[in-house]
Amino acid sequence: MSNDLIAKLAAVRQGFDAANPAASMSLRAEAYVDPFWFEIETDAVFARSWQWVCHTEKLRSPGNYVAAEVAGRPIVIVRGPGEDNGDLRAFYNVCKHRAHHLVEGEGTIRALTCPYHAWVYDLGGRLKTARHTNHLDGFDVKDVCLDQIAVTEFGGFVYVNLDESAEPLATAAGDLGAEVAHWAPDVEQLTFAHRLEYTIDSNWKNVVDNFLECYHCHVAHADFVSLVDMDTYSVTTHGIYSSHMAEAGKTANSAYDVSDATVTDHAVWWLWPNTCIMRYPGRGNMIVMQIIPVGPGRTAETYDFFLESPEPNEAELDSIRYLDEVLQPEDIGLVESVQRGMATRAFDQGRIVVDPSGSGLSEHALHHFHGLVLDHYDAFLSGAS
Repeated sequence: MSNDLIAKLAAVRQGFDAANPAASMSLRAEAYVDPFWFEIETDAVFARSWQWVCHTEKLRSPGNYVAAEVAGRPIVIVRGPGEDNGDLRAFYNVCKHRAHHLVEGEGTIRALTCPYHAWVYDLGGRLKTARHTNHLDGFDVKDVCLDQIAVTEFGGFVYVNLDESAEPLATAAGDLGAEVAHWAPDVEQLTFAHRLEYTIDSNWKNVVDNFLECYHCHVAHADFVSLVDMDTYSVTTHGIYSSHMAEAGKTANSAYDVSDATVTDHAVWWLWPNTCIMRYPGRGNMIVMQIIPVGPGRTAETYDFFLESPEPNEAELDSIRYLDEVLQPEDIGLVESVQRGMATRAFDQGRIVVDPSGSGLSEHALHHFHGLVLDHYDAFLSGAS
């Protein structure tokens, strides 16, 4: 590592106590506003982590495919045919001829056919036909195959990882799969029902920070604290995830109607680095919030609702309205203000507030996240020339 990189890493680590959250300062403001760190994160974080793509329902049958983008790279996931073991495979969505995208969106196909020059790949990524290439010296379609990437089904959803050496998600995530199965045993039977989308003028890490603590909830979310019993709110950190649990939806509240709720808990997980999985009071449900970096001060965010039926009932429409019209504007206003403050000379870093009991009023999960960020900076820059 060059002296300049050593100095930048030392500067961004200053004040952070990895061993003791109660003695630690937060991640420094430069990590949220300096384009250098944003550029580093594309490869250090997002190209080396498991990224959520979709619910397993989209890829259950042979020929099902979903195209997406991960860390700025186009990818495609396909379910192979029965004679090919019906395996799930993921590839860079890039033709080996002239780099055109092979497919867009999602659907069902029998082969991956490039719309530029009609090179055809089977669902195992092998080139089958390439027009007018028989006369080429040293060219054989059998030698050409799409670049494969890691893909897995986990907790009812599909994830990919661009890192060839990535630890399997089921191993890296420890007990997360078992927790999801316990709190949401119906997750694989749920179906997509609704999506909300937002553009936020804030760094992606500020959005994660805000999600990971409820120290602000009594101050900023009056309706939320009437829905969730904050006295039961507990936060537990693990290797690459944290769990956020509380009793909820058991009494009338000002957020939304829960009179017919069969789920009466608030069970929420954050999975490194940018996937938030939520089970709110109501009917059987799962909400996935994906936090997508766009620029040093810009983030895209999606909320996908998976419910017992593709059409939300009245209570679920009420809950979606609450999230969209109340909770999200509250949180977006908070993180956008924080981003503006971090861009001034008035702020460098703040103290982590820790409750030894691990309650929702504690910021220890935020400290856990900051440690992972710094560790990934270190690992990536250590390999830089």
